[in-house]
Amino acid sequence: MSKVYSIKRVQVMPVDITVAWDFFSDPRNLEAITGGGMDFRIISSHHGEEMYSGQIIEYSLKPLLGIKMYWMTEITHVEQHRFFVDNQRFGPYSLWHHQHHFKAVEGGIEMTDIVHYKLPLWFLGDIAHALFVKKILNDIFDFRYKKVEELFNR
Repeated sequence: MSKVYSIKRVQVMPVDITVAWDFFSDPRNLEAITGGGMDFRIISSHHGEEMYSGQIIEYSLKPLLGIKMYWMTEITHVEQHRFFVDNQRFGPYSLWHHQHHFKAVEGGIEMTDIVHYKLPLWFLGDIAHALFVKKILNDIFDFRYKKVEELFNR
């Protein structure tokens, strides 16, 4: 049985909650903050402009060797200006649970991402994690951190 892995990232932005929430809860902004040469694109035509529980968002991406993949997530929980959660419905992971938390702190808003994920193929997934998946995910979140700094810390 393969392991469940987790990532936690925290970032403070010098903005108010409305600005942070409006940006991160709009699926159209995902393309701008998901880099790493993944060619990440939203392909769903009915995902809506405001986040809501039950929302389905479909993507195409090329996370490894330029191989195009399909990914579908569902927004399962939303508490406006506090948090939202997306879960993979179809895609490369056997588990993907991504929490996005927002809270006011001195000087702005603290955003915390917590991701729990599991790879398919038992021990082969664990080997893939050690060889490249962990690095790819860290690169994605590193890119996102830098992009958010550029967008909100001007």
